[in-house]
Amino acid sequence: MASSSFSMLAFVLLLLVLLVDSSSTHLSTNFYYKTCPKLFTTVKSVVHSAVAKEKRMGASLLRLHFHDCFVNGCDGSILLDDTSSFTGEKTARPNVGSIRGFNVIDDIKSKVEEACPGVVSCADIVAIAARDSTVILGGPSWDVKLGRRDSKTASLSAANSGVIPPPTSTLSNLINRFQAKGLSAKDMVVLSGSHTIGQARCVVFRSRIYNETNIDASFAKTRQGRCPIKVGSGDNNLAPLDLQTPTFFDNHYYINLVNKKGLLHSDQVLFNGGSTDSLVEKYSKNLHAFDSDFASAMIKMGDISPLTGSNGEIRKNCRKPN
Repeated sequence: MASSSFSMLAFVLLLLVLLVDSSSTHLSTNFYYKTCPKLFTTVKSVVHSAVAKEKRMGASLLRLHFHDCFVNGCDGSILLDDTSSFTGEKTARPNVGSIRGFNVIDDIKSKVEEACPGVVSCADIVAIAARDSTVILGGPSWDVKLGRRDSKTASLSAANSGVIPPPTSTLSNLINRFQAKGLSAKDMVVLSGSHTIGQARCVVFRSRIYNETNIDASFAKTRQGRCPIKVGSGDNNLAPLDLQTPTFFDNHYYINLVNKKGLLHSDQVLFNGGSTDSLVEKYSKNLHAFDSDFASAMIKMGDISPLTGSNGEIRKNCRKPN
């Protein structure tokens, strides 16, 4: 009898531990409902102003969320400047010369701190800014889940480890990299659709426009005009990822792939006789399906390994730990 009672007590204690643990890792759309009621309007105002000044900034803020989440989870680590104790992620191969928008996040954080000091994490600000950028440029909206906390450190080696697929990726590498983060091949294809906005540097697409055959000839020639074949010449010249509607969030990215006008190698492999061709065809013909699936995939991506509960901190300055 005593043994039975002990077993029941142990079970109850285990259940309590599991309940506490699950509640600490739970993100919710109304996390700041009482503690920072003006959060969404504050973020939207700053993002709207930034995108009005430079349309490309919308794509940059969306990309920032992706590159943050894929390295040790959605924890704001990508925002940290280097310190004497660690080298951050900003100079990692996938990020250097590519990731931008830090000043906009700083501006948002400053305004949010005025409204509700010490309450909202930088990681959550990045997530909201990504959604607002998408909407402002004509894309779908979604209810952003919140409650992430900020990491106290960052890792150059983690960012350089290949978790962020390079623009030279094969289809299998893309699928594997996303699956490692709990995202399906479908999620990968639909999140790649964010390349309907933004620009890329000549250095990352030079090989494709000069060496690959699954590319429309006139498209390749157009791109060659701003990207000389000589390595080191015009490396930082920019070209839109979507030549048709470069600053509008729509499904032209997929239409381009069907027409062999993907700018990056990692774009065109999504439609090149492989397992994802049918998804590309679907989204090229059905904007509503793309918008709906993109919103769902963004919510799913935002769930990658967040710091919650007593883990991490709420940074006062997004560039450095408290």
